[in-house]
Amino acid sequence: MSGSTLELRGLTIDYGARRALADVSVNVRAGELVALLGPNGAGKSSLLRAVSGADGGPGMHTIGQILIDDVPRDEFDRQTLARRIAVVPGQTRVAFALRVEDLVALGRVPHEHPLLGPREVDRHAIAAAIERVGIDRLRGRDVRELSLGERQLCVLAMAVAQSPRLLLLDEPTVHLDLKHQVAVMELLRDLSARDGVTVVAVMHDINLAAHFFGRLLLLDHGRLVADGRPSEVLSPDRIRTVYGVDPALVAVPTA
Repeated sequence: MSGSTLELRGLTIDYGARRALADVSVNVRAGELVALLGPNGAGKSSLLRAVSGADGGPGMHTIGQILIDDVPRDEFDRQTLARRIAVVPGQTRVAFALRVEDLVALGRVPHEHPLLGPREVDRHAIAAAIERVGIDRLRGRDVRELSLGERQLCVLAMAVAQSPRLLLLDEPTVHLDLKHQVAVMELLRDLSARDGVTVVAVMHDINLAAHFFGRLLLLDHGRLVADGRPSEVLSPDRIRTVYGVDPALVAVPTA
């Protein structure tokens, strides 16, 4: 299955009197691997919530258009949208006992037969996702007893099991050690290259984003200030202006 295209046309997001995102227009090609960068409060998570259709609260007001495969997102019914888009939030809370494999299985709910429930194809997708993310050792464990990093990997496996065409991630490497950060980045790259999944991820780690993503979108105070390859987007002047840090702290590829 090929990935979905994503287009934003003049996307503006307000929370009451506060403007979180201002007139952002972007085209993401099917199968592209894109990172959203910017300091805290730049509008990254707000953009992701708008694309996913998540409830941003009673004060959230959105202007502009969001198109998935050239169709306005609001024209999709909930089940169709759930089959196309998977979301990995930065933090996931589980309030009741739930085994790891049962959490991963939730990713198949949009695909299950309404009367027959899980089928062989669903069970295969669950097992394949657990193996691909590398969490087989966690089978049978209660998700509530896992470390935050292990829980993050389980939620990622749930998204992989969902077989999405568009994968949205808010800080996918949060709580992970360096080894698992690299493993997740390699998985995202593989999902894009081998499966054709379109991947859009909010990233705070500039070095990881510059190394693994071919395209970066840089936001600052709700505005898109740069869009392109890491070497183009993360210029020394821009790093100093947007992040207020010494550019020497960022290892940016030269090509």
